Amino acid sequence: GTAVPAVIAPEAVALHRRRPHGSPRNVWPGTVREITAVGSRLRVLVTSANGPDLVAEITTEAAAELRLADGAEVFTSVKATE
Repeated sequence: GTAVPAVIAPEAVALHRRRPHGSPRNVWPGTVREITAVGSRLRVLVTSANGPDLVAEITTEAAAELRLADGAEVFTSVKATE
């Protein structure tokens, strides 16, 4: 009954503008709170009211395609094998 932290690699977290269908079993809605450049990739902090806060690492192309910005509503997903 005790809450514990979990560590998930940022590259294992996928971002979606609509709830994904298919194989991802762990899906949470959230809000983009911060986007930080790390080399040629972006780290995106997503906070959630009813799920975990997660950091996703994505390409700049993916961020542009998803039209990400602070405050954007997204879904995060992590495959069960991660």
